[in-house]
Amino acid sequence: MKTRITELLGIKYPIICGGMFQVGRAELAAAVSEAGGLGTITSKTQGTPENLRKEIRKIKELTDKPFAVNLNLFPSQSATPNEEFIEILIEEDVKIVETSGRSPKDIMPLLKENGFIVLHKVPGVKYAVSAEKMGVDAVIIVGNETGGHPGMSDVGTLVMLPRVVDSVNIPVIAGGGFSDGRGLVSALSLGAEGILMGTRFMATKEAPVHDNVKQWMVSADETNTMVVQRNIGSPSRVALNEVSKEVDRLEKDGATLEDLLPLITGKRAKRVYFDGELDGGIWSCGQAVGLVKEVLSIKELFAQMEEEAYQSLKHIQQRLSSNISV
Repeated sequence: MKTRITELLGIKYPIICGGMFQVGRAELAAAVSEAGGLGTITSKTQGTPENLRKEIRKIKELTDKPFAVNLNLFPSQSATPNEEFIEILIEEDVKIVETSGRSPKDIMPLLKENGFIVLHKVPGVKYAVSAEKMGVDAVIIVGNETGGHPGMSDVGTLVMLPRVVDSVNIPVIAGGGFSDGRGLVSALSLGAEGILMGTRFMATKEAPVHDNVKQWMVSADETNTMVVQRNIGSPSRVALNEVSKEVDRLEKDGATLEDLLPLITGKRAKRVYFDGELDGGIWSCGQAVGLVKEVLSIKELFAQMEEEAYQSLKHIQQRLSSNISV
């Protein structure tokens, strides 16, 4: 599975674990990297630069394979010390960063001066074009299916991906709706150089989330997510539960950010991820949850995806050859 992304990042499979707030920790990231993909630690999850340093050192004890660190550029209730985070990355010899949220324009000079490979996540074509002009090494395009922040558009990955591939020259990574080898083959056929998954990695043995969450994901289907926070300009696809339903109801009544904060705070999400309270808060979950049928180890998941990819290719070849006259 050689693509421009596997060559750029030095990985075996063109599969990336996206930056997930609270979930993007060393154990999960190391397992993804060890299995041949690219694991990602989320800096925002660590809170402080020194905690980030500890997490980087922890992942280096668990794997010597490439990994990335996500830099969250979204507006936040508390200031995010991204420049201090970058200094830690430089000191700890991290090579790859994933940026998400707003434009990385302000930090690009610092990143490129220090030789980072920069993957930037975007929700639309114009943002991908701008990111290429800024000098990012690859763009991650996420369609409306994606868990977390899909952007203001309602366009799915099936259309968004080839639009971006046709609009930039740098490698494109596809995110939103991917969970298996069939999805990997479909992304490659549409011009992507790899895929990014988040939701599927949450339902793995190594993911640092409560088993109640994982079992809910196994039993859920593709209709069990919803998009909230449109009113405040920060749409987010989350699991369907009592809290997300209440947020949706309040938004329909014209709720402001101040009205929603008690419900959407990250502190409540921790009750879901770590205490297993499925209605404890809102938590990111993509439509790919409908394709999650079991909790596997990362190694098992990658082996399954590889087999599914080859079976998909075989299926395509059979369908095409059956219509060819010799």
